Amino acid sequence: MDEDGFERNIGHWVEDLGIAGLFVGGKQGEFFSMSVKERKRLLEVAVEATRGRGQTMMSCSDQNLDVVLDLAHHAQESGADYIVVHAPMLHFFEEHDETVFGYYETVSREVDIGIALWSHPDSGYLMSPELCNRLADLDNVVAIKYSVPRAMYAELTALASDRIQVSTASETEWLDNIVELGWQLYLCSSPPFLLQTADDRRMHDYTRAALAGDVTAARRMSESLNPVRDALKRTRPAEKPHAHQKCWQELLGQVGGRVRPPLCELTDSEKFATREAFLQCGLEAPTNS
Repeated sequence: MDEDGFERNIGHWVEDLGIAGLFVGGKQGEFFSMSVKERKRLLEVAVEATRGRGQTMMSCSDQNLDVVLDLAHHAQESGADYIVVHAPMLHFFEEHDETVFGYYETVSREVDIGIALWSHPDSGYLMSPELCNRLADLDNVVAIKYSVPRAMYAELTALASDRIQVSTASETEWLDNIVELGWQLYLCSSPPFLLQTADDRRMHDYTRAALAGDVTAARRMSESLNPVRDALKRTRPAEKPHAHQKCWQELLGQVGGRVRPPLCELTDSEKFATREAFLQCGLEAPTNS
């Protein structure tokens, strides 16, 4: 693990890009390839590097509940602000609401730290808005990363936004969600540090404009990012999102590095195509990229 590189990235993210908080050790962060010891160390580095400059949310997601609770307690003791736990994969299940409710109820009971729920298709099912609404009544459940169709997260917003912050990973839907659903939180995805540079913070700026009610300016700034979004999307090999993100980070002057097995690296031709698209997308390449 490149601790120095991670610290440099954090400094850039919170100081240059104005990102208010970090989701640490999620799927894009390859938590599934890391040991528990490494995951704990990753959080410690993040907490120390953001101290006084931003907040941290530690992913404690794991199939083993003992590991989830071990990581959650470590996050609490290390000074993390929140934890996030994705719904468990359940095999041979047709009904799962009571199982999932009991799972999160156990985590909630065992820790004294704010918890973000996390539902996404990789679990093999999606948590229903009704289930999420029940979970929102748990005292320390404060948010959800809800990677579901818009109709589902809009329904949950109507049901539970008085108790939890509802968010989804899609940056292309973020502006509409501020304007139409009253969202305040963009949770747990990489566009804030992939679509911006220190001198070009259009995602930050359109977010601020939308939150201030200047929707026209916000839409103009957001639409100007379409060439960047397109460059990212069309050069990303379907099998290699992690390696592609790291390549893009390096083009931005951030620390990227290699992926871990079983993930695949980009080929030279894929790297070349990504670089060419980056140079033409409208984000100015740093001199050291």
